[in-house]
Amino acid sequence: MMARRTLTLLMLGLVLGLVACGRKAPLDSPYEAAIDARKQAEQNDEPVPAAPKKPVADRPFILDRLL
Repeated sequence: MMARRTLTLLMLGLVLGLVACGRKAPLDSPYEAAIDARKQAEQNDEPVPAAPKKPVADRPFILDRLL
């Protein structure tokens, strides 16, 4: 009985830990994050980081259709 209670509490803790992580928004690419950092630096009168390079076009991979 004690092992079952311990397992239940462990599983509850694991579920709560997994639910609490993550963002409820689309992910930013490194390019978009660099653009946002430049905009914030300009607004806050801070040194502006270097301009990011445009990302190259995404090439399809043979296993993409499976995902």
